[in-house]
Amino acid sequence: MKKFKFKIQKIEPHQLTDRLLLINLYLTQGLTLVAALVWILFQHRNPIQLLELSGSWNVIYWGAGLAIVLLSADLLISRVLPESSMDDGGINELLFKGRPVWHIVVIALVVSICEELLFRGAIQFAIGPYWTSILFALIHVRYLRHWFPTGWVFLSSYGLGYIYIQTGSLWAPIVCHFLIDLISGLAIRFRQQKG
Repeated sequence: MKKFKFKIQKIEPHQLTDRLLLINLYLTQGLTLVAALVWILFQHRNPIQLLELSGSWNVIYWGAGLAIVLLSADLLISRVLPESSMDDGGINELLFKGRPVWHIVVIALVVSICEELLFRGAIQFAIGPYWTSILFALIHVRYLRHWFPTGWVFLSSYGLGYIYIQTGSLWAPIVCHFLIDLISGLAIRFRQQKG
Protein backbone atom coordinates (compact mmCIF):
# COMPACT_ATOMS: atom_id res chain seq x y z
CA MET A 1 0.00 0.00 0.00
CA LYS A 2 1.31 3.41 -0.95
CA LYS A 3 1.82 5.94 1.85
CA PHE A 4 0.91 9.55 1.36
CA LYS A 5 3.04 12.21 3.00
CA PHE A 6 1.92 15.77 3.36
CA LYS A 7 4.57 18.35 3.96
CA ILE A 8 3.59 21.89 4.79
CA GLN A 9 6.16 24.44 3.82
CA LYS A 10 6.26 28.12 3.15
CA ILE A 11 6.66 29.08 -0.47
CA GLU A 12 7.04 32.46 -2.07
CA PRO A 13 4.39 33.72 -4.52
CA HIS A 14 6.75 33.40 -7.50
CA GLN A 15 7.04 29.66 -6.73
CA LEU A 16 3.29 29.11 -7.12
CA THR A 17 1.99 27.61 -10.32
CA ASP A 18 -1.49 28.58 -11.46
CA ARG A 19 -2.70 25.05 -10.71
CA LEU A 20 -1.24 25.09 -7.18
CA LEU A 21 -2.72 28.53 -6.52
CA LEU A 22 -6.20 27.39 -7.58
CA ILE A 23 -5.95 24.13 -5.60
CA ASN A 24 -4.97 26.14 -2.53
CA LEU A 25 -7.80 28.63 -3.08
CA TYR A 26 -10.55 26.05 -3.55
CA LEU A 27 -9.21 23.77 -0.81
CA THR A 28 -9.15 26.57 1.75
CA GLN A 29 -12.63 27.71 0.72
CA GLY A 30 -13.90 24.13 1.00
CA LEU A 31 -12.44 23.88 4.50
CA THR A 32 -13.98 27.26 5.34
CA LEU A 33 -17.38 26.02 4.19
CA VAL A 34 -17.11 22.79 6.19
CA ALA A 35 -16.00 24.71 9.30
CA ALA A 36 -18.93 27.10 8.87
CA LEU A 37 -21.49 24.32 8.50
CA VAL A 38 -20.14 22.37 11.50
CA TRP A 39 -20.00 25.49 13.68
CA ILE A 40 -23.53 26.55 12.72
CA LEU A 41 -24.87 23.05 13.42
CA PHE A 42 -23.14 23.05 16.83
CA GLN A 43 -24.96 26.32 17.50
CA HIS A 44 -28.21 24.41 16.88
CA ARG A 45 -29.00 26.60 13.89
CA ASN A 46 -29.94 25.70 10.35
CA PRO A 47 -27.41 26.82 7.69
CA ILE A 48 -30.10 26.55 4.99
CA GLN A 49 -32.23 29.09 6.84
CA LEU A 50 -29.26 31.45 7.06
CA LEU A 51 -29.07 31.47 3.26
CA GLU A 52 -32.78 31.93 2.58
CA LEU A 53 -33.60 34.84 0.31
CA SER A 54 -35.91 37.31 1.98
CA GLY A 55 -37.42 38.70 -1.21
CA SER A 56 -36.40 42.19 -0.11
CA TRP A 57 -34.16 44.42 -2.19
CA ASN A 58 -32.88 45.83 1.08
CA VAL A 59 -29.95 43.37 1.16
CA ILE A 60 -28.86 44.46 -2.32
CA TYR A 61 -28.95 48.13 -1.33
CA TRP A 62 -26.94 47.55 1.85
CA GLY A 63 -24.46 45.18 0.17
CA ALA A 64 -23.93 47.26 -2.97
CA GLY A 65 -23.91 50.50 -0.96
CA LEU A 66 -21.14 49.32 1.36
CA ALA A 67 -19.20 47.90 -1.61
CA ILE A 68 -19.34 51.28 -3.37
CA VAL A 69 -18.17 53.09 -0.21
CA LEU A 70 -15.31 50.65 0.42
CA LEU A 71 -14.15 50.50 -3.21
CA SER A 72 -14.27 54.32 -3.51
CA ALA A 73 -12.30 54.77 -0.28
CA ASP A 74 -9.79 52.14 -1.43
CA LEU A 75 -9.35 53.95 -4.74
CA LEU A 76 -8.76 57.30 -2.98
CA ILE A 77 -6.35 55.78 -0.47
CA SER A 78 -4.40 53.99 -3.21
CA ARG A 79 -3.75 57.39 -4.79
CA VAL A 80 -2.20 58.68 -1.55
CA LEU A 81 -0.31 55.71 -0.11
CA PRO A 82 2.64 54.16 -1.91
CA GLU A 83 1.88 50.88 -3.70
CA SER A 84 4.38 49.05 -1.49
CA SER A 85 2.20 49.73 1.58
CA MET A 86 -0.65 47.75 -0.02
CA ASP A 87 1.52 44.79 -1.07
CA ASP A 88 -0.03 41.34 -0.56
CA GLY A 89 3.03 39.53 -1.88
CA GLY A 90 1.63 39.47 -5.40
CA ILE A 91 -1.02 36.82 -4.67
CA ASN A 92 -3.98 38.81 -6.01
CA GLU A 93 -2.07 39.60 -9.18
CA LEU A 94 -1.16 35.94 -9.67
CA LEU A 95 -4.74 34.90 -9.01
CA PHE A 96 -6.50 37.32 -11.35
CA LYS A 97 -4.12 38.32 -14.15
CA GLY A 98 -5.03 36.49 -17.33
CA ARG A 99 -7.95 34.72 -15.62
CA PRO A 100 -11.11 34.47 -17.76
CA VAL A 101 -13.90 36.77 -16.58
CA TRP A 102 -16.25 33.83 -15.88
CA HIS A 103 -13.63 32.33 -13.54
CA ILE A 104 -13.18 35.63 -11.68
CA VAL A 105 -16.97 35.65 -11.14
CA VAL A 106 -16.83 32.05 -9.83
CA ILE A 107 -13.92 32.83 -7.49
CA ALA A 108 -15.66 35.93 -6.11
CA LEU A 109 -18.89 33.99 -5.58
CA VAL A 110 -17.26 30.99 -3.88
CA VAL A 111 -15.10 33.15 -1.60
CA SER A 112 -17.94 35.49 -0.62
CA ILE A 113 -20.38 32.69 0.26
CA CYS A 114 -17.87 30.49 2.11
CA GLU A 115 -16.21 33.27 4.10
CA GLU A 116 -19.43 35.11 4.99
CA LEU A 117 -21.12 31.89 6.08
CA LEU A 118 -18.23 31.23 8.46
CA PHE A 119 -17.43 34.74 9.66
CA ARG A 120 -20.80 36.47 9.75
CA GLY A 121 -23.03 33.39 9.92
CA ALA A 122 -21.14 31.38 12.56
CA ILE A 123 -18.36 33.32 14.27
CA GLN A 124 -20.12 36.70 14.57
CA PHE A 125 -23.13 34.91 16.08
CA ALA A 126 -20.80 33.54 18.78
CA ILE A 127 -18.45 36.44 19.55
CA GLY A 128 -19.80 39.59 17.88
CA PRO A 129 -18.56 41.79 15.02
CA TYR A 130 -15.45 43.26 16.72
CA TRP A 131 -13.68 39.97 17.54
CA THR A 132 -14.91 38.45 14.30
CA SER A 133 -13.23 41.29 12.41
CA ILE A 134 -9.96 40.70 14.25
CA LEU A 135 -10.07 37.02 13.25
CA PHE A 136 -11.01 37.97 9.67
CA ALA A 137 -7.97 40.27 9.46
CA LEU A 138 -5.71 37.58 10.90
CA ILE A 139 -6.71 34.92 8.36
CA HIS A 140 -5.73 37.31 5.58
CA VAL A 141 -2.12 36.49 6.45
CA ARG A 142 -0.67 37.92 3.27
CA TYR A 143 -1.62 41.44 4.43
CA LEU A 144 -0.16 41.18 7.93
CA ARG A 145 3.24 42.48 6.86
CA HIS A 146 1.76 45.95 6.33
CA TRP A 147 -0.36 47.86 8.81
CA PHE A 148 -2.69 49.54 6.33
CA PRO A 149 -4.09 46.48 4.51
CA THR A 150 -4.54 44.70 7.85
CA GLY A 151 -6.48 47.66 9.23
CA TRP A 152 -8.44 47.95 6.00
CA VAL A 153 -9.47 44.27 6.12
CA PHE A 154 -10.54 44.76 9.76
CA LEU A 155 -12.66 47.82 8.91
CA SER A 156 -14.17 46.12 5.87
CA SER A 157 -15.04 43.10 7.98
CA TYR A 158 -16.62 45.29 10.64
CA GLY A 159 -18.69 46.95 7.91
CA LEU A 160 -19.81 43.52 6.68
CA GLY A 161 -20.80 42.62 10.24
CA TYR A 162 -22.69 45.89 10.60
CA ILE A 163 -24.79 45.40 7.46
CA TYR A 164 -25.52 41.83 8.55
CA ILE A 165 -26.90 43.16 11.84
CA GLN A 166 -28.86 45.92 10.09
CA THR A 167 -30.50 43.66 7.51
CA GLY A 168 -30.68 40.40 9.43
CA SER A 169 -29.69 38.67 6.19
CA LEU A 170 -26.41 36.98 5.35
CA TRP A 171 -26.98 38.01 1.73
CA ALA A 172 -26.11 41.67 2.43
CA PRO A 173 -22.48 40.91 3.39
CA ILE A 174 -22.29 38.21 0.69
CA VAL A 175 -23.34 40.74 -1.97
CA CYS A 176 -20.82 43.29 -0.66
CA HIS A 177 -17.97 40.78 -0.43
CA PHE A 178 -18.79 39.43 -3.90
CA LEU A 179 -18.81 42.88 -5.50
CA ILE A 180 -15.54 43.92 -3.86
CA ASP A 181 -13.74 40.73 -4.91
CA LEU A 182 -15.27 40.80 -8.40
CA ILE A 183 -14.46 44.44 -9.14
CA SER A 184 -10.97 44.15 -7.63
CA GLY A 185 -10.29 40.96 -9.62
CA LEU A 186 -11.54 42.49 -12.86
CA ALA A 187 -9.46 45.63 -12.26
CA ILE A 188 -6.32 43.51 -11.81
CA ARG A 189 -7.13 41.38 -14.86
CA PHE A 190 -7.77 44.28 -17.23
CA ARG A 191 -4.96 46.43 -15.82
CA GLN A 192 -2.56 43.55 -16.48
CA GLN A 193 -3.99 43.05 -19.97
CA LYS A 194 -3.24 46.68 -20.90
CA GLY A 195 0.31 46.55 -19.55
